[in-house]
Amino acid sequence: MKKIIFALLFCSSFAFAQEKFQLSTHILDISKGIGASYVEVELRKQDSTNQNWLFLDKKMTDNNGRIKELLPMNKSNVGIYKLIFKTQSYFVKQQQESFYPFIEVVFEIKDNEHYHVPITLSANGYSTYRGN
Repeated sequence: MKKIIFALLFCSSFAFAQEKFQLSTHILDISKGIGASYVEVELRKQDSTNQNWLFLDKKMTDNNGRIKELLPMNKSNVGIYKLIFKTQSYFVKQQQESFYPFIEVVFEIKDNEHYHVPITLSANGYSTYRGN
């Protein structure tokens, strides 16, 4: 009986601890075919009343160039957002000159679905799309 109660408590606390996120991103360095690791990415939201950009969060990409946990789904996240990829330091570490010191991607969240907003990146270009 104690084992069953422990298992139920463990499973329920684990499920409670897992928070779902509505937004994720990924940077793929297409010149190398790998994720761009340790790139700082800022998230901002446009204020609907005065159009100013409000700072929400700042994170670093992981070893694979990913950030999986942006915008918790515990509230409505409808609005216009901007991801700012601070790419200059990444290219300095690669001993490469880059045309883009940072990249801004503006997009709109219109519902409660998951949004994955990645970029493919090289020293002289980038592309973005809505992924899944």
